[in-house]
Amino acid sequence: MAANDQSNIPSTKGLRHVALKVSNLATSKAFYQTWFGMNIVWEPDAENVYMSSGVDNLALHQIPVEDLELHQPNHGQFLDHLGFLMESPESVNQLYSQVVKEGIRIVHQPKQHRDGSYSFYLADPDHIVIQVLYEPTISPIRFSS
Repeated sequence: MAANDQSNIPSTKGLRHVALKVSNLATSKAFYQTWFGMNIVWEPDAENVYMSSGVDNLALHQIPVEDLELHQPNHGQFLDHLGFLMESPESVNQLYSQVVKEGIRIVHQPKQHRDGSYSFYLADPDHIVIQVLYEPTISPIRFSS
């Protein structure tokens, strides 16, 4: 099938699930609860937690102690960043002010982009880069849970 021939491919409902390996499950769980309002849906065991915003799903998986050395930031990663959508540029600024007060590492300062979006980037406890984003074409969309 040609790369641009998608007539027989069913459409998706979007990228609604992300799974991350983390070095400290408790720290990462608290981070995503505090800063992004993710609620615990299921904790099947001490190594896994599944969280939701009501429309998105985030899985956190504890890296086994014997594998932690393989997952250090100096080894690089293929994931560039993930993003959380915000209601408005003002809400981006409000969250930015709060994370700065708490000493969360800022990767890129707030910026107006050429496409009309507005965002800043921060790092989670495992140095995964997160874009906090107002994007005018998708931020206004209302999803139902």
